[in-house]
Amino acid sequence: MEHHFNQRAPKKSVVQTNDIDEQAHNLTQWQQVYDQVSNGSFYGCIEGLDYPDMHLFKEFTQRALRQQCNIAPNSIWLGIPCRSEQSKINGLQLDNHQLMCRSSDYDFELITPEQFTIYGVVLNQHSLYSMAEIQGLSLKNLSTRGAERIDCNPILLNQTRLMIEKLINHSELGLRTDLLQDMLSTLALNLLSQPASTQTVAPSYQHRLAVVEKVKAFIDDHPQQAVTITQLCELTFVSRRTLQYSFESILGINPLRFLRLTRLNNVRRELKQPDLHHPISVIAANWGFWHPGQFTKDYTQLFGENPSLTRQRYQPAQP
Repeated sequence: MEHHFNQRAPKKSVVQTNDIDEQAHNLTQWQQVYDQVSNGSFYGCIEGLDYPDMHLFKEFTQRALRQQCNIAPNSIWLGIPCRSEQSKINGLQLDNHQLMCRSSDYDFELITPEQFTIYGVVLNQHSLYSMAEIQGLSLKNLSTRGAERIDCNPILLNQTRLMIEKLINHSELGLRTDLLQDMLSTLALNLLSQPASTQTVAPSYQHRLAVVEKVKAFIDDHPQQAVTITQLCELTFVSRRTLQYSFESILGINPLRFLRLTRLNNVRRELKQPDLHHPISVIAANWGFWHPGQFTKDYTQLFGENPSLTRQRYQPAQP
Protein backbone atom coordinates (compact mmCIF):
# COMPACT_ATOMS: atom_id res chain seq x y z
CA MET A 1 0.00 0.00 0.00
CA GLU A 2 2.82 2.42 0.85
CA HIS A 3 4.54 1.81 -2.49
CA HIS A 4 1.26 2.41 -4.31
CA PHE A 5 0.73 5.70 -2.45
CA ASN A 6 4.21 6.97 -3.34
CA GLN A 7 3.49 6.42 -7.01
CA ARG A 8 0.34 8.53 -6.98
CA ALA A 9 0.46 11.98 -8.48
CA PRO A 10 0.70 14.86 -6.01
CA LYS A 11 -2.43 16.74 -5.13
CA LYS A 12 -2.68 20.24 -6.55
CA SER A 13 -2.78 23.10 -4.05
CA VAL A 14 -4.36 26.47 -4.76
CA VAL A 15 -3.83 29.38 -2.35
CA GLN A 16 -5.44 32.77 -2.98
CA THR A 17 -4.99 35.86 -0.86
CA ASN A 18 -5.53 39.60 -0.69
CA ASP A 19 -2.59 40.00 1.68
CA ILE A 20 0.84 40.61 0.19
CA ASP A 21 2.68 39.12 3.20
CA GLU A 22 0.59 35.95 3.04
CA GLN A 23 1.48 35.69 -0.65
CA ALA A 24 5.17 35.88 0.23
CA HIS A 25 4.79 33.11 2.83
CA ASN A 26 2.68 30.78 0.69
CA LEU A 27 5.59 29.36 -1.30
CA THR A 28 6.82 26.22 0.45
CA GLN A 29 10.04 26.71 2.46
CA TRP A 30 10.89 30.04 0.79
CA GLN A 31 11.95 33.04 2.88
CA GLN A 32 10.56 36.16 1.21
CA VAL A 33 9.55 39.75 1.78
CA TYR A 34 7.25 41.40 -0.76
CA ASP A 35 6.88 45.19 -0.99
CA GLN A 36 4.01 46.59 -3.05
CA VAL A 37 5.11 49.17 -5.61
CA SER A 38 2.01 50.01 -7.68
CA ASN A 39 -1.25 51.43 -6.35
CA GLY A 40 -4.40 49.49 -5.49
CA SER A 41 -5.67 46.54 -3.49
CA PHE A 42 -3.68 43.33 -3.84
CA TYR A 43 -4.63 39.88 -5.10
CA GLY A 44 -2.34 36.91 -5.48
CA CYS A 45 -2.66 33.22 -6.28
CA ILE A 46 -0.24 30.28 -6.15
CA GLU A 47 -1.06 26.94 -7.75
CA GLY A 48 1.42 24.20 -6.92
CA LEU A 49 2.39 20.54 -7.04
CA ASP A 50 4.86 18.92 -4.61
CA TYR A 51 6.98 15.99 -5.77
CA PRO A 52 9.54 14.15 -3.59
CA ASP A 53 12.52 16.13 -4.98
CA MET A 54 10.74 18.98 -6.72
CA HIS A 55 8.15 21.71 -6.34
CA LEU A 56 6.24 23.02 -9.34
CA PHE A 57 4.19 26.22 -9.15
CA LYS A 58 2.47 29.01 -11.03
CA GLU A 59 2.28 32.37 -9.24
CA PHE A 60 0.10 35.34 -10.14
CA THR A 61 0.47 38.77 -8.53
CA GLN A 62 -1.88 41.63 -9.40
CA ARG A 63 0.34 44.54 -8.33
CA ALA A 64 3.90 45.50 -9.20
CA LEU A 65 6.23 44.22 -6.49
CA ARG A 66 9.75 44.27 -5.17
CA GLN A 67 10.47 40.75 -3.95
CA GLN A 68 13.40 39.81 -1.72
CA CYS A 69 13.77 36.04 -1.95
CA ASN A 70 15.70 33.03 -0.74
CA ILE A 71 14.63 29.55 -1.81
CA ALA A 72 14.55 26.33 0.22
CA PRO A 73 17.97 24.99 1.33
CA ASN A 74 19.92 22.78 -1.09
CA SER A 75 17.71 23.81 -3.98
CA ILE A 76 17.87 25.37 -7.42
CA TRP A 77 15.03 27.54 -8.72
CA LEU A 78 14.10 28.12 -12.33
CA GLY A 79 11.75 31.05 -12.90
CA ILE A 80 10.03 31.46 -16.26
CA PRO A 81 7.71 34.47 -16.57
CA CYS A 82 4.70 34.13 -18.82
CA ARG A 83 5.89 37.42 -20.33
CA SER A 84 9.27 38.87 -19.49
CA GLU A 85 8.48 42.54 -20.03
CA GLN A 86 9.61 44.80 -17.16
CA SER A 87 10.71 41.95 -14.88
CA LYS A 88 14.19 42.14 -13.36
CA ILE A 89 16.38 39.92 -11.23
CA ASN A 90 19.05 41.66 -9.16
CA GLY A 91 18.53 44.76 -11.30
CA LEU A 92 19.09 42.92 -14.60
CA GLN A 93 16.33 43.13 -17.21
CA LEU A 94 15.02 39.75 -18.37
CA ASP A 95 14.66 39.19 -22.12
CA ASN A 96 12.09 36.99 -23.81
CA HIS A 97 14.65 34.27 -24.56
CA GLN A 98 15.89 34.07 -20.97
CA LEU A 99 14.86 32.31 -17.78
CA MET A 100 15.86 33.15 -14.22
CA CYS A 101 17.93 30.79 -12.12
CA ARG A 102 19.17 30.98 -8.54
CA SER A 103 20.47 28.49 -6.02
CA SER A 104 19.81 28.59 -2.29
CA ASP A 105 23.39 29.83 -1.83
CA TYR A 106 22.33 33.42 -2.58
CA ASP A 107 19.47 35.77 -1.80
CA PHE A 108 18.06 37.59 -4.80
CA GLU A 109 15.68 40.42 -5.62
CA LEU A 110 12.90 40.43 -8.21
CA ILE A 111 11.13 43.44 -9.67
CA THR A 112 7.84 42.34 -11.20
CA PRO A 113 5.16 44.37 -13.04
CA GLU A 114 1.40 44.40 -12.58
CA GLN A 115 -0.64 41.36 -13.69
CA PHE A 116 2.47 39.16 -13.49
CA THR A 117 2.48 35.39 -13.93
CA ILE A 118 5.56 33.24 -13.43
CA TYR A 119 6.13 29.50 -13.67
CA GLY A 120 8.57 28.08 -11.15
CA VAL A 121 10.45 24.82 -10.71
CA VAL A 122 12.39 24.19 -7.49
CA LEU A 123 14.69 21.17 -7.71
CA ASN A 124 16.88 19.38 -5.21
CA GLN A 125 20.38 20.59 -5.99
CA HIS A 126 22.14 17.30 -5.20
CA SER A 127 19.67 15.23 -7.25
CA LEU A 128 19.96 17.57 -10.24
CA TYR A 129 23.77 17.51 -10.32
CA SER A 130 23.81 13.72 -9.83
CA MET A 131 21.42 13.29 -12.74
CA ALA A 132 23.54 15.58 -14.91
CA GLU A 133 26.69 13.62 -14.06
CA ILE A 134 25.05 10.30 -14.91
CA GLN A 135 23.90 11.68 -18.26
CA GLY A 136 27.28 13.26 -19.00
CA LEU A 137 25.85 16.78 -19.11
CA SER A 138 27.78 19.89 -18.17
CA LEU A 139 25.58 22.41 -16.41
CA LYS A 140 26.15 26.14 -16.44
CA ASN A 141 27.54 27.69 -13.29
CA LEU A 142 24.35 28.13 -11.27
CA SER A 143 25.69 29.12 -7.87
CA THR A 144 27.63 32.31 -8.57
CA ARG A 145 26.54 35.90 -8.80
CA GLY A 146 26.10 36.94 -12.41
CA ALA A 147 24.32 33.74 -13.40
CA GLU A 148 20.84 35.09 -12.65
CA ARG A 149 19.73 35.07 -16.30
CA ILE A 150 20.16 32.10 -18.61
CA ASP A 151 19.78 32.34 -22.36
CA CYS A 152 17.63 29.60 -23.77
CA ASN A 153 16.16 28.32 -26.99
CA PRO A 154 12.79 30.15 -27.20
CA ILE A 155 11.01 27.03 -28.46
CA LEU A 156 12.31 24.96 -25.53
CA LEU A 157 11.40 27.73 -23.12
CA ASN A 158 7.83 27.85 -24.39
CA GLN A 159 7.58 24.05 -24.28
CA THR A 160 8.51 24.26 -20.60
CA ARG A 161 5.76 26.82 -19.93
CA LEU A 162 3.21 24.59 -21.69
CA MET A 163 4.35 21.51 -19.80
CA ILE A 164 4.06 23.20 -16.39
CA GLU A 165 0.68 24.68 -17.29
CA LYS A 166 -0.54 21.28 -18.45
CA LEU A 167 0.61 19.51 -15.31
CA ILE A 168 -0.89 22.12 -13.01
CA ASN A 169 -4.24 22.20 -14.80
CA HIS A 170 -4.59 18.57 -15.79
CA SER A 171 -3.11 16.71 -12.83
CA GLU A 172 -0.92 13.69 -13.46
CA LEU A 173 -1.75 13.01 -17.14
CA GLY A 174 -1.94 9.32 -16.26
CA LEU A 175 1.79 9.03 -15.42
CA ARG A 176 3.37 7.83 -12.20
CA THR A 177 4.98 10.38 -9.90
CA ASP A 178 8.50 9.05 -10.42
CA LEU A 179 8.11 9.22 -14.21
CA LEU A 180 6.73 12.76 -14.05
CA GLN A 181 9.58 13.89 -11.81
CA ASP A 182 12.15 12.31 -14.13
CA MET A 183 10.53 14.00 -17.11
CA LEU A 184 10.57 17.41 -15.41
CA SER A 185 14.17 16.96 -14.26
CA THR A 186 15.19 16.10 -17.82
CA LEU A 187 13.43 19.20 -19.07
CA ALA A 188 15.29 21.31 -16.50
CA LEU A 189 18.61 19.73 -17.49
CA ASN A 190 17.93 20.57 -21.13
CA LEU A 191 17.31 24.20 -20.19
CA LEU A 192 20.46 24.42 -18.08
CA SER A 193 22.81 22.64 -20.46
CA GLN A 194 22.10 24.77 -23.52
CA PRO A 195 25.20 26.32 -25.14
CA ALA A 196 25.99 29.50 -23.23
CA SER A 197 25.96 32.87 -24.96
CA THR A 198 27.53 36.09 -23.77
CA GLN A 199 25.43 37.99 -21.24
CA THR A 200 25.18 41.69 -21.94
CA VAL A 201 25.82 43.61 -18.72
CA ALA A 202 26.79 47.26 -18.78
CA PRO A 203 30.23 47.90 -17.22
CA SER A 204 28.60 50.32 -14.76
CA TYR A 205 26.12 47.70 -13.47
CA GLN A 206 28.13 46.69 -10.39
CA HIS A 207 28.65 50.33 -9.42
CA ARG A 208 24.95 51.16 -9.81
CA LEU A 209 23.99 48.06 -7.84
CA ALA A 210 26.43 49.01 -5.06
CA VAL A 211 24.91 52.51 -4.85
CA VAL A 212 21.41 51.08 -4.45
CA GLU A 213 22.50 48.47 -1.90
CA LYS A 214 24.25 51.11 0.21
CA VAL A 215 21.09 53.26 0.32
CA LYS A 216 18.94 50.24 1.19
CA ALA A 217 21.25 49.29 4.05
CA PHE A 218 21.21 52.87 5.37
CA ILE A 219 17.40 53.00 5.29
CA ASP A 220 17.17 49.67 7.12
CA ASP A 221 19.50 50.98 9.83
CA HIS A 222 17.80 54.39 10.15
CA PRO A 223 14.04 53.80 9.71
CA GLN A 224 12.97 57.02 11.46
CA GLN A 225 15.46 59.37 9.88
CA ALA A 226 14.19 61.81 7.28
CA VAL A 227 16.52 61.55 4.29
CA THR A 228 17.18 64.04 1.52
CA ILE A 229 18.68 63.49 -1.91
CA THR A 230 21.71 65.53 -0.80
CA GLN A 231 22.30 63.17 2.13
CA LEU A 232 22.01 60.12 -0.14
CA CYS A 233 24.51 61.64 -2.56
CA GLU A 234 26.93 62.23 0.32
CA LEU A 235 26.37 58.72 1.60
CA THR A 236 27.08 57.07 -1.76
CA PHE A 237 29.67 59.56 -3.08
CA VAL A 238 27.78 60.03 -6.35
CA SER A 239 26.01 62.89 -8.08
CA ARG A 240 22.26 63.40 -7.98
CA ARG A 241 22.07 62.28 -11.61
CA THR A 242 24.03 59.07 -10.92
CA LEU A 243 21.92 58.33 -7.84
CA GLN A 244 18.72 58.77 -9.83
CA TYR A 245 19.95 56.66 -12.73
CA SER A 246 21.18 53.91 -10.41
CA PHE A 247 17.78 53.51 -8.78
CA GLU A 248 15.80 53.76 -11.98
CA SER A 249 17.97 51.20 -13.77
CA ILE A 250 18.16 48.70 -10.89
CA LEU A 251 14.72 49.07 -9.26
CA GLY A 252 12.70 51.00 -11.84
CA ILE A 253 11.83 53.84 -9.43
CA ASN A 254 13.56 56.98 -8.16
CA PRO A 255 15.25 56.94 -4.71
CA LEU A 256 12.69 59.07 -2.87
CA ARG A 257 9.81 56.94 -4.14
CA PHE A 258 11.73 53.83 -3.09
CA LEU A 259 12.14 55.31 0.39
CA ARG A 260 8.45 56.19 0.68
CA LEU A 261 7.24 52.80 -0.64
CA THR A 262 9.57 50.86 1.65
CA ARG A 263 8.39 52.73 4.73
CA LEU A 264 4.69 52.50 3.77
CA ASN A 265 5.02 48.72 3.39
CA ASN A 266 6.72 48.53 6.80
CA VAL A 267 3.96 50.61 8.39
CA ARG A 268 1.41 48.19 6.94
CA ARG A 269 3.20 45.19 8.42
CA GLU A 270 3.26 46.87 11.82
CA LEU A 271 -0.43 47.79 11.65
CA LYS A 272 -1.24 44.11 11.04
CA GLN A 273 0.30 43.00 14.33
CA PRO A 274 -2.67 42.15 16.58
CA ASP A 275 -0.80 42.73 19.87
CA LEU A 276 0.37 46.26 19.02
CA HIS A 277 -1.80 49.08 20.35
CA HIS A 278 0.14 52.27 19.57
CA PRO A 279 -1.87 55.01 17.82
CA ILE A 280 -1.57 54.92 14.04
CA SER A 281 -0.06 58.40 14.06
CA VAL A 282 2.75 57.21 16.35
CA ILE A 283 3.46 54.14 14.21
CA ALA A 284 3.56 56.34 11.10
CA ALA A 285 5.87 58.87 12.78
CA ASN A 286 8.21 56.05 13.83
CA TRP A 287 8.66 55.30 10.13
CA GLY A 288 9.30 58.92 9.22
CA PHE A 289 5.76 60.08 8.32
CA TRP A 290 5.29 63.24 10.35
CA HIS A 291 2.19 64.66 8.62
CA PRO A 292 -0.84 62.43 9.41
CA GLY A 293 -3.00 63.78 6.58
CA GLN A 294 -0.35 63.21 3.91
CA PHE A 295 0.51 59.81 5.36
CA THR A 296 -3.14 58.66 5.20
CA LYS A 297 -3.44 59.91 1.61
CA ASP A 298 -0.24 58.12 0.49
CA TYR A 299 -1.12 54.92 2.35
CA THR A 300 -4.67 54.77 0.94
CA GLN A 301 -3.44 55.44 -2.59
CA LEU A 302 -0.88 52.62 -2.44
CA PHE A 303 -2.91 49.90 -0.71
CA GLY A 304 -6.47 50.75 -1.68
CA GLU A 305 -7.63 51.15 1.94
CA ASN A 306 -6.96 53.59 4.75
CA PRO A 307 -4.64 52.59 7.63
CA SER A 308 -7.43 52.34 10.21
CA LEU A 309 -9.18 49.71 8.08
CA THR A 310 -5.95 47.71 7.83
CA ARG A 311 -5.60 47.72 11.62
CA GLN A 312 -9.28 46.85 12.11
CA ARG A 313 -9.11 43.83 9.80
CA TYR A 314 -6.20 42.30 11.68
CA GLN A 315 -7.42 42.86 15.22
CA PRO A 316 -8.44 39.65 17.05
CA ALA A 317 -12.18 39.07 17.36
CA GLN A 318 -13.69 40.19 20.63
CA PRO A 319 -15.11 37.37 22.81
